[in-house]
Amino acid sequence: MAVEEEGLRIFQSVKIKIGEAKNLPSYPGPNKMRDCYCTVNLDQEEVFRTKIVEKSLCPFYGEDFHCEIPRSFRHLSFYIFDRDVFRRDSIIGKVAIQKEDLQKYHNRDTWFQLQHVDADSEVQGKVHLELRLSEVITDTGVVCHKLAARILECQGLPIVNGQCDPYATVTLAGPYRSEAKKTKVRRRTNNPQFDEVFYFEVTRPCSYSRKSHFDFEEEDVDKLEIRYFLQPRDNGSRSLKPGDLGSLRLNVVYTEDHVFSSDYYSPLRDLLLRSADVEPVSASAAHILGEVCREKQEAAVPLVRLFLQHGRVVPFISAIANAEVRRTQDPNTIFRGNSLTSKCIDETMKLAGMHYLHVTLKPSIEEICQSHKPCEIDPVRLRDGENLENNMENLRQYVDHIFSAITKSGVSCPTVMCDIFFSLREAAAKRFQDDPDVRYTAVSSFVFLRFFAPAILSPNLFQLTLHHTDPLTSRTLTLISKTIQTLGSLSKSKSASFKESYMAAFYEFFNEQKYTEAVKNFLDLISSSGRRDPKSIEQPILLKEGFMIKRAQGRKRFGMKNFKKRWFRLTNHEFTYQKSKGDQPLCSIPIENILAVEKLEEESFKMKNMFQVIQPERALYVQADNCVEAKAWADTLTKVSQHNQQRLTTFHPSAYLNGRWLCCRASSDMAAGCTPCTGGLPANIQLDIDGDRETERIYSLFNLNMSKLEKMQEACGSRSVYAGPEQEEYSSFVIDDPQETYKTLRQVIAGVGALEQEHAQYRRDKFQKTKYGSQEHPIGDKSFQSYIRQRSETSTHSI
Repeated sequence: MAVEEEGLRIFQSVKIKIGEAKNLPSYPGPNKMRDCYCTVNLDQEEVFRTKIVEKSLCPFYGEDFHCEIPRSFRHLSFYIFDRDVFRRDSIIGKVAIQKEDLQKYHNRDTWFQLQHVDADSEVQGKVHLELRLSEVITDTGVVCHKLAARILECQGLPIVNGQCDPYATVTLAGPYRSEAKKTKVRRRTNNPQFDEVFYFEVTRPCSYSRKSHFDFEEEDVDKLEIRYFLQPRDNGSRSLKPGDLGSLRLNVVYTEDHVFSSDYYSPLRDLLLRSADVEPVSASAAHILGEVCREKQEAAVPLVRLFLQHGRVVPFISAIANAEVRRTQDPNTIFRGNSLTSKCIDETMKLAGMHYLHVTLKPSIEEICQSHKPCEIDPVRLRDGENLENNMENLRQYVDHIFSAITKSGVSCPTVMCDIFFSLREAAAKRFQDDPDVRYTAVSSFVFLRFFAPAILSPNLFQLTLHHTDPLTSRTLTLISKTIQTLGSLSKSKSASFKESYMAAFYEFFNEQKYTEAVKNFLDLISSSGRRDPKSIEQPILLKEGFMIKRAQGRKRFGMKNFKKRWFRLTNHEFTYQKSKGDQPLCSIPIENILAVEKLEEESFKMKNMFQVIQPERALYVQADNCVEAKAWADTLTKVSQHNQQRLTTFHPSAYLNGRWLCCRASSDMAAGCTPCTGGLPANIQLDIDGDRETERIYSLFNLNMSKLEKMQEACGSRSVYAGPEQEEYSSFVIDDPQETYKTLRQVIAGVGALEQEHAQYRRDKFQKTKYGSQEHPIGDKSFQSYIRQRSETSTHSI
């Protein structure tokens, strides 16, 4: 979900690694240990929670969280909570990073000191004021000045314990007096409308001998309309020793993409999409991006997403894979490095293969996590009472179960992955014709080593489990992952590939020809040019599930329309809810009956994060836990119902209550909508890609590495003129055809320069139109202050 701003779409996203906390204060009891968890908050809205780590003052979490941010925010905050024996949660401390400071810690492991939390430190929101200073003639004819302070509204106030009943106080403070006035209380809202006016005498009559404390310049006499970010009171911070609450290790990657309309990106996008057809491929724009980026992963992510959207990912990966195979001398090292090819295939498997991964592995992973069978086979690590032979048998059964699930899943492998594997197989077999197994190892190095094995090892990173697994389960999954990886490698001396003697002994269970044949049959199937994905019977695909709060739909003529917590499930066939997970559905909505999915205005029920699922006869009103979850549910519901024939073009943004729609006041519950429905989303559930956003990211990477592009131009010139030994400073670049590469570089630099001009013009226009103290940039908005500083900086490279 993007924020629209004068022809520009602004996307925000964040990737967070919550590492560990250390030196937390001990519990004031005999045990002294704590059971702690960590939350991620946008301002004060919780959007993620880690598992509870028990009995530790240095809890390790090891959890990752990634989300699109659907609204503006000021702080990214992390709270450490302690849960006591009565299941009561208390805050130990927090880390709050201002939005404008996030780039300081970009993609770096950083330790942050935990800060104390109190009422004043939790201030958030902004206030809209109108001030007017006027002259008033008293009954005695003396001229005085009166200040009229009009409190119009507040926005984004904190919700404490699920409630917010705000009021405002206006205080006029001087050296000899302090006068305060108070608004009425507004119930159950964190966006209160006050519209109350208070009057203060700000100057004494002329006969008053002491000089007034209040000085106003001439223009201040007119009405002044301003907005402030709310700030803590002066006594809001307490004097405390640093480090007395402990610290928290975090890695935060925050990105903000400013995306123009599609036509701005046409030159650069077209240049990138032609990459697969450029000879040699090393002279293409996409390959050049991989050469200049510090990390190949940075280039691979937007390239793969862009090529997937335009159906060009298979030709491009085939081209760069062929080029890499031609440069490889030893078949045993094929696709083993962190090259652009490897990273692009990894990213394609993550995007296109996630559902396949879940269908194949999730049942086995859930069984392992729930059964907790002992599987330790290292004699040194055995616990008291454990039997080595029993543990080996437990582990063997788990490995057999997962191995069977993988090798029987070939028909479910996504077509785009199969097409890529086919090109890898053909390139490897052609390059190393004397090695009969290279056609298998070229594919297994990806599907086993980079796809299945990592997912088994860290299931939480692939959404196979909600949180990081406990230490015993994690150890079991490590042993299974090692075994599956070795089985898939088709190594000629498999037992010798283990460093640990106990792993080599365990692997003897699998030294049978049937395992090798099963792997080869599986690899043959997923890399066959004639393979087709069976579509005759479409199985229900679970897309999303979880607890939310719903309002009764009024399907019965009589009955309370109250709010209840229910377990929701969404598949590609239906949207259902039940009392608890695993119960029979209380309501089932076929996907073809979903006419629209839209946000529900807060005014309807004084509740945030609500959306509506509109059906032919009624709407289902649902509240998610937070803004991130609300966006995820609404987006997924919209995607899966995108091609329904009866989809609406208009809707009611507010609810139908007390015989009328709150938005347009229409009395009929069947009245046509008063607001256009939001734009459609891509129908492909697995590949929700915005090509313009990806091209903007690629532009940003090129612009960031402009000095390397220029250095690469110099390298092309040097090789064209001098055919002798390569200069050391140019040796890092792969340049097979200097003239073709130089030609592409000129086009890239021109396209990047044109986009940079557009961004610069946009910044200038925005600066001229922006008023400090406005709705967009309230007083206290440090992001605007930093924006002013950025405007004064000139571009490193002239255009």
